[in-house]
Amino acid sequence: MALAFDHRNWGDSEGTPRQQEDATAKVADLRSAVGFLAGRPEVDAESIAVAGGVPGRDLCRTTRRVRPRVKAVALIAAAYNNPTLIRERFGADNFDVLMGQFAQIAQQQSDTGAVVYWPAVNPEGMPAGNPGPEPFAYYGTERGARPGWENRCTALSVLQELTLDVDAYLPLVTAPLLIVHGRGDHAVPVADAEAAFAKVAGPKELLVLDVSNHIDLYDDDTYVLPAVDRTVSFFDGSL
Repeated sequence: MALAFDHRNWGDSEGTPRQQEDATAKVADLRSAVGFLAGRPEVDAESIAVAGGVPGRDLCRTTRRVRPRVKAVALIAAAYNNPTLIRERFGADNFDVLMGQFAQIAQQQSDTGAVVYWPAVNPEGMPAGNPGPEPFAYYGTERGARPGWENRCTALSVLQELTLDVDAYLPLVTAPLLIVHGRGDHAVPVADAEAAFAKVAGPKELLVLDVSNHIDLYDDDTYVLPAVDRTVSFFDGSL
């Protein structure tokens, strides 16, 4: 049995404000999902594995709290947030300007009660949840279109994305961990995945595929199928 769900504030799930990233709430949602599965009569509560894509940080933060229920974890084309690296890549001055914008937005929302939204993807760059042409090529076109999809996210969601630090949680992941990443990933450089892999203390495997960009691992069978095969064999050997 497999369970897929939308986190609160997104998709078919309830919650407001809509299109709001909430890292703490997502951890609670993941823990609830594991608890739901463990309570199903057709599920072996001692053999639960979790697999996730981009929000690998949330799975890392979750698995240390639901261990020993989660017996194995697979992170595929995940992101490994590190504010220090993000600031370096934005440039210190640009990053500080952006933080100032978020402070103004927070004050505006406090004064008016109205939620400020940005595009979720923007090929021209900021402002956006995921700026640049590559995420737009998937989420902003028919390639990634899904019922109910809206190209917007709360502006303060982006603040969470830029300031969330997963590094402190990685050494606490003791469940067997598989990381699958793309060598040509420009959105999340393979060095980030390799650094995360090095910090994990438990049993672990790393598979690096020769993708040309981040979104190849979303829907290109050339890379998706090897990722799925490796994940299945990893789970079979870990459960």
